[in-house]
Amino acid sequence: MSYPIEMIRHSLAHVMAAAVQKLHPDVKFAGGPAIENGFYYDFDTEYRFSEEDFEKIEREMRELIKSNGRFEQKIVDLDEAKKIFANQPYKMEWLNEYDAAGEKLSIYTFRDFTDLCRGPHVESSKDLPRDGFKIRSVAGAYWKGDSKNKMLQRIYVDAFESKEELDNFLKMQEEAAKRDHRKIGKEMDLFHFEPEYAPGAVFWHDKGFKMYRKLIEYIRARQEKAGYMEISTPSVMDRSLWERSGHWAKYGAHNYSGTTQDGKTFCVKPMSCPGGMLVFGQGIKSYKDLPMYLAEFGKVNRYEAAGGLSGILRVREFTQDDAHIFCTEEQLETEVVKILRFIKDIYGKFGFDKITMKLATRPLSEFRIGSDEVWDRAEGALKHALDANGIEYEIAENDAAFYGPKIDNYLRDSMGRVWQCGTVQLDMNLPERFDLSYIGEDGERHRPVMLHRAMLGSIERFMGILIESTGGNLPLWLSPEPVVVVPISEKYREYAESVVADLRAAGVYARGDYRDEKVNYKVRELSVAKTPIVAVVGEKEANDKTVTLRRLGVEKQDVVPLADFVAQMQDAVKLPL
Repeated sequence: MSYPIEMIRHSLAHVMAAAVQKLHPDVKFAGGPAIENGFYYDFDTEYRFSEEDFEKIEREMRELIKSNGRFEQKIVDLDEAKKIFANQPYKMEWLNEYDAAGEKLSIYTFRDFTDLCRGPHVESSKDLPRDGFKIRSVAGAYWKGDSKNKMLQRIYVDAFESKEELDNFLKMQEEAAKRDHRKIGKEMDLFHFEPEYAPGAVFWHDKGFKMYRKLIEYIRARQEKAGYMEISTPSVMDRSLWERSGHWAKYGAHNYSGTTQDGKTFCVKPMSCPGGMLVFGQGIKSYKDLPMYLAEFGKVNRYEAAGGLSGILRVREFTQDDAHIFCTEEQLETEVVKILRFIKDIYGKFGFDKITMKLATRPLSEFRIGSDEVWDRAEGALKHALDANGIEYEIAENDAAFYGPKIDNYLRDSMGRVWQCGTVQLDMNLPERFDLSYIGEDGERHRPVMLHRAMLGSIERFMGILIESTGGNLPLWLSPEPVVVVPISEKYREYAESVVADLRAAGVYARGDYRDEKVNYKVRELSVAKTPIVAVVGEKEANDKTVTLRRLGVEKQDVVPLADFVAQMQDAVKLPL
């Protein structure tokens, strides 16, 4: 029988817990879910796990799998569950907080290990791979994620259906480590962080900020070509605005806020949506003005737990290429499809041609706003737009924004990793809350529909994805430093400076490396810094008005007439519109 990979991983988590229990009988269990690429389990024991223990645990897991033990479910009431877990304080704490009188609880037993668990699991350990898993690491994790609680030991495991899949994943991880954007970012001198003064915020260096600006410049140019208007809204606004939109109820704990001398509470902007609606609400709008496209490169701040921060992939301050499209319900399908095609074309320009889409339906959340009738209409409209245009998609149950359903775009990078970036979200609720309207053909006020749209998502995060996918070998148009000119000695500096001047006059950013170092040393250093083209010049080049080109990753050198090189570069650095 074939089982879903999530079920296999969750079952393996129980096997690992049983193995740890056998090796360390005094251990106390917290919990362990399946996660992307594997699972983890949290343990409390005086024994300190280290890499030396990994092989022992794996060996014990294989022995347990070989025993063909069954995963047996038992349904019990609360009193019986408390008897079973009397010696497990973390399970008891959960049971003591459990408030569902009369409701039965599910427990699973595998060999000598019993856990509170809804399941489901595989039928027997014979259905689990013996060599498709490998312990990755052990780390500290607070019970319930609260730093006031005890620090537990969390063992992470990579797990797949076969050894071949595991080996492929591990090879990809090795390659990903080499391409880590933090490592490459340092080599390229793009950015750094100051955790003591600004945790989760980027300090851009000149080259990194050039790349950041080029991304915005490109999206801006594409948007203007498509008829978008660009706006900018305040970075600090009154808390009442976020209460009105519903963001405060859901995200208030993640907002940076403070109270002023007049007793008002202001928030640093965590998202751009309410500001966009206030702009649309200014003045009278006609049906002839719709659809209206309002774009904003909004710098936003959200408090993320320190443990969740990850270079520029997950930060507390970032810039979104946000846009809000206001249209009629009749225009909705056309606009949704237009946005999805726009996003796909943008990704293609960066080399991401494997895109999948997921339609996220209403969340099971107390913070969800709007009636079921409105959600039915919104979900139905997005589904119809996808189906009517033959767009393939999956359903992501209960994963929508609190104000409306969405279609998320997932791209696959060069290492096979999947990232969620672009999104289009249908919102019939916030226009109602902000009393937005337009005058229809009948002369009456009507409520517009709003589409939230982001293409790259977070500029910072997309940069990190792009750096890792390309290994820092960026396309010339996006490279912060496409050409560095290196004279072989001070004697040829004047010619090198003229080459730099010709390139800059043609709109190509270039600089000269005039340090008192050997040419080969400079070339190696520039190669580590991922400089796409190093133009070496000496006596022959100066006399012939040529340059000798060393391209990143290419052993062969080219000698090219300077005029031809400038023309080639002028074309190569143009934005791919």
